[in-house]
Amino acid sequence: TTQTAPPADPSVDATFGDYAAPPAASDAAPLPPQDTLPPATDTVPAVTSDTYGEDDLIGAAEGVFGKGAEGLAKLIEDMLKKQGRPNGYIVGREAGGAFIVGARYGSGTLHHKVEGERKVYWTGPSIGFDAGANAGNTFVLVYNLFDTEDLFKRFPSGEGQAYFVGGLTASYLRRGDVVLIPIRVGAGLRLGVNAGYMKFSKEQKWVPF
Repeated sequence: TTQTAPPADPSVDATFGDYAAPPAASDAAPLPPQDTLPPATDTVPAVTSDTYGEDDLIGAAEGVFGKGAEGLAKLIEDMLKKQGRPNGYIVGREAGGAFIVGARYGSGTLHHKVEGERKVYWTGPSIGFDAGANAGNTFVLVYNLFDTEDLFKRFPSGEGQAYFVGGLTASYLRRGDVVLIPIRVGAGLRLGVNAGYMKFSKEQKWVPF
């Protein structure tokens, strides 16, 4: 009888009569190209701005003077066009009076974009063609204040009707690179112009000098 040979094993090397080594199994699937990998979940968040925008400032000022205060949005918009965006602002109240020589006392909260909030007080004498008394709310734009400790100094001022919109007035104070622009409205009568300064402190002081 004729015997049929079994089919050849494909793993046998017909030339040398040995088993050929099977291909090594891969321990893991190959990684896709780097540019096709999904983004990492712990990416660094985008750096936030260190200044306040127009909407933030108008909203804060409306909390001081009331929503829809006449001319408020336009006055702030004009200040931002001239001075740029501040990195802080102060909301507070003050009272003052004068007859040739006068004084102003105020207190409020400094909002700083980096260092947060802190209570501040201020006083200021004035001298000039000025008579009357007033009391009301105050909103101060603060520029170039990189260390809040630099606020607690004397800031010379020159006041008048240079900025006047809808019953609101804005003045300009500067010491070094730090610029303050107080915006005021209040009850009472205050006539004329005056020149003096505002001195900020960490505690209430009654001597305005």
